[in-house]
Amino acid sequence: MKGSETKLIAYMQGSDKRFIIPVYQRNYDWKTENCKQLYDDLVKVIRQQRKSHFFGSIVSVNNDGEFNQYLVIDGQQRLTTISLLLLAMYNLMKEGALVPHQGNLADKIYKTYLIDEWQDDDTRIKLKPVKNDQKAFQKLFDNKSNYIPDSNLTLNYNYFYNRIQKEEITLDELYDAITRLEIINISLQQDDNPQLIFESLNSTGVALSEGDKIRNFILMGLPIDQQKDFYEKYWNPIEICTDYDVSMFVRDYLSVKQQMIPAMNKIYFTFKAFVEDTASDTEPLLQDLLRYAQWYKILLKGTTSNRELNACIHRLNQLETTITRPFFLEVLRLQSEGQLSLTDVKDIFLYTENYLFRRTICDLPTNSLNKIFSTLHREIIRYDGTDDNYLEKFKYALLSKLDRVRFPDDEEFVDAFSTRSIYPMKSKNKVYILERFENGGTVEGQDVYKKCDEGIYSIEHIMPQHLTPAWVKELGDDYETIHDTWLHRLANLTLTGYNSKYSNSSFLDKRDMDNGFAKSHLFINNWIAQQSHWRLDELE
Repeated sequence: MKGSETKLIAYMQGSDKRFIIPVYQRNYDWKTENCKQLYDDLVKVIRQQRKSHFFGSIVSVNNDGEFNQYLVIDGQQRLTTISLLLLAMYNLMKEGALVPHQGNLADKIYKTYLIDEWQDDDTRIKLKPVKNDQKAFQKLFDNKSNYIPDSNLTLNYNYFYNRIQKEEITLDELYDAITRLEIINISLQQDDNPQLIFESLNSTGVALSEGDKIRNFILMGLPIDQQKDFYEKYWNPIEICTDYDVSMFVRDYLSVKQQMIPAMNKIYFTFKAFVEDTASDTEPLLQDLLRYAQWYKILLKGTTSNRELNACIHRLNQLETTITRPFFLEVLRLQSEGQLSLTDVKDIFLYTENYLFRRTICDLPTNSLNKIFSTLHREIIRYDGTDDNYLEKFKYALLSKLDRVRFPDDEEFVDAFSTRSIYPMKSKNKVYILERFENGGTVEGQDVYKKCDEGIYSIEHIMPQHLTPAWVKELGDDYETIHDTWLHRLANLTLTGYNSKYSNSSFLDKRDMDNGFAKSHLFINNWIAQQSHWRLDELE
């Protein structure tokens, strides 16, 4: 390994150079605030007449061939960001929006740092980001109508494109500031271990996710062609299936494999130890990860052929019950292997939903549930050593739990549900309850979750939080006790799209006004609309 100080532009110069971001690297994820900080620093370089500005390190492996290729092990975020800034400068000059004093500045930037003018379109751009980023970067060399608007590259390019036009410093000064950026150029030799160097760099503050580190660990030591093949065949599909949250997926995967839950900041090292302990070969490991990722996708999206099961998955996600996923992964594995029917799977999910919600209403602690669900599959198998009668053994396992992890029976649940103050609960739980009352038992339901998220629906206190004289008269002599006891219970809560209009109006006004309860399209309001009063009898 060799390291030396150098100017960034000296590192980037050369039409034959190609900067390749290996497939095991994370996508480009600098945010606008990072770009703002860089631009602020460049402005200070000029205004404070600094001779140089340190811009971090770039670690790369040089592969000679048709092109002078540099595989960028670390520093891709900085290298990509400077390329975006230079491209924004070039496009502004090409469009005539800004004119530099140095007449050849546009050509100099374009042909020295961005493209190789002697090559075809497919190979002329010098920077080659990871798959999706590469497409977005290439589009920035094209017509604006072809840009990919939601890409981080496009967002940051647009930031530079707009800020340059404010001319806090001139184009020539901006280019001059870029020429003063200094880096530590670390060039790896053939006998260097890129993974060890990567881990060392990451331990000193390079902000990579646990999933990023796992991807590097799996792919980094492979030949380049195999890296690309495994990335396309396995890793990118894993990212897509897990909605690009590979860290959480691997945490659940390890919980399945080891019956223990890794700490959030130890997922990578736990996974690395797991692979080394099991002596797993790379391709079978990736195949197994992809299988579980495909089941994980079902847990995220509810993509089965059973409508009730999909709806249950959606509700569990609304309740953010991620603790169940290691167990559900094994249930879906058994179903894929023909050991469980889809109906059995549906019943297991619905039963789990019941268990979790009853515990929430009965205010039982949640800190032991992680362990329960990470070991539940093994507990079920241990009864008789087989997958036979899995559904019945599952029910028995939950119903036999005692004390703090018990399954509340009907009596305990009904008592808690009828007396619990619902309104102070977390929003996700309140909306869940009201959604179930609105949609339970019908296929013509309202999308309560979405409309609550968008602020279309809100939770209405029928008897208001602040009593008016009309409400005091409505409730009678014992109005204080009724109000204190019943205000936040489920009996006094409903959904409406017109909360602000209801305000503290009397019950009859709320019922009969335009868009009042009597004209509500919500099923939950039908019974309310039939009442003449809202007093203790109605609440009970």
